[in-house]
Amino acid sequence: MLAKAKSFALNGLEGYLVNVEVDLHHGLPGFAIVGLGDTAVKESQERVRSAIKNSCFNYPMIKVVANLSPADIKKEGTYFDLPLAMSILAASEQISYKTFQDFVLLGELSLDGSVQPVNGMLPLLISMQQQGFKKVVIPKGNEGEAKYVHGIEIYTVSSLREAVAFFKNQISLEPVCQKEWQKEMMQDSPCDMKYIKGQFVAKRAMEIAVAGGHNILLIGPPGAGKTMLAKSVLSILPEMSFDEALEVAKIHSVAGVLDRNDGILKRRPFRSPHHTTTRIALTGGGTHAKPGEISLAHNGVLFLDEVPEYPRQILETLRQPLEDKVITVARASKTVTYPANFMLIASMNPCPCGNYGSGTKECKCSAMQIQRYMNRLSGPLMDRIDLHVEVDSVSYSDLVSEDVAEPSDVVKERIDKARVIQNERYQQFDIHNNAQMTVQLTKQHCKLDKDGERLMQNAFEKLQLSARARDRILKVARTIADLEGCENILSKHVAEAIQYRSLDRKYRI
Repeated sequence: MLAKAKSFALNGLEGYLVNVEVDLHHGLPGFAIVGLGDTAVKESQERVRSAIKNSCFNYPMIKVVANLSPADIKKEGTYFDLPLAMSILAASEQISYKTFQDFVLLGELSLDGSVQPVNGMLPLLISMQQQGFKKVVIPKGNEGEAKYVHGIEIYTVSSLREAVAFFKNQISLEPVCQKEWQKEMMQDSPCDMKYIKGQFVAKRAMEIAVAGGHNILLIGPPGAGKTMLAKSVLSILPEMSFDEALEVAKIHSVAGVLDRNDGILKRRPFRSPHHTTTRIALTGGGTHAKPGEISLAHNGVLFLDEVPEYPRQILETLRQPLEDKVITVARASKTVTYPANFMLIASMNPCPCGNYGSGTKECKCSAMQIQRYMNRLSGPLMDRIDLHVEVDSVSYSDLVSEDVAEPSDVVKERIDKARVIQNERYQQFDIHNNAQMTVQLTKQHCKLDKDGERLMQNAFEKLQLSARARDRILKVARTIADLEGCENILSKHVAEAIQYRSLDRKYRI
């Protein structure tokens, strides 16, 4: 007898329908799965067989053939255990397959028949809702992710026996209660900006970077506070919208790092991979083309501490996603595109000993050593970083001063006002900050007066800037004007933006 069930599989962040077909016919007992399944799919034979037996159902001792359609697309994961088991029970006439024909079934089975949660449930549910499916049965462990998906009835089960009882109308299950999105307001943080002594220029630059979503490089000696400055960003980042949070949660769900109890991220991600990380871990890929750190940092921050310690080959992979805001992972079996719209914060010493350019300490490195050290960051990569900020050592008087620095909530209030201006300006273009402006939008919203144009021309010629560097200076100047509430970019805004581009020339000797 033939039985069918509906399931779903993932291709990147998009789900597609998979029809699970099971046929029983006479012959030597066996279980064959066709349809281009990976190892996890093939191993479902043993999980499904044991789950059926240990759930007190009869496993048919004849030939079992299962097909996952469409058969020409590679299937990955353990999503199909539950629909396979239900189809086998229906084909062996232990349950009518008509009872679950209107449902999409997803879930991994343990040997004892319990239904285990699976990764990627959130993007799967969103894809089902977008494609018009109305009812779905998922593992109880994925209930948190289901609370924010509206327009679809989602039922959760904890075991195969419970699923069968539900479809036989022996028990009733209530759909998952939908939850409304609520922003999580900033809480007091140990990395509040009020705890950072001195470093007024660096804190100003960090405020500009966050307000416009710009990339920033902090250059300074060891112990100057570069890492603390980077971590203080957590306390001034604007809250995510629901659409942004949902997009971030989809990526984290696919990667298997989403907190299933919450089901969504309420704060912007802050990713800080170690310099020993691999290229695939940073950009994504591997056997199953999973998202990497740059995608996990989407709509948030990617912090690279001591950036010259990262292999240059790995750093060069950042050039394309920094420009395009997406990363395409191409493998023999599939090609997947993940979003990678992150704010890059990088920190580094100016030389191997860390004292080059310091006003208080003497550098012991030769010119060749400094050049070799700085050349670990290529010119094209430096061009894609909007602000280059020098962070010098803090004086003793600043460290022991009782003066209270400006707290993060005051800084964040200015940033939020600037973001409101940007959201209103770009609401028709599906972008949220100045760093995302296209060439056309830059020409439209970054017009300079005569003084500003003269200043920009002088900087362009003296600093030997590239066309991309000029474009980024204009965007930073636009952000500075937004922080002051100015509709037009003034020459003082251009001057401040230019000073954040001079350090790459200073250190490239």
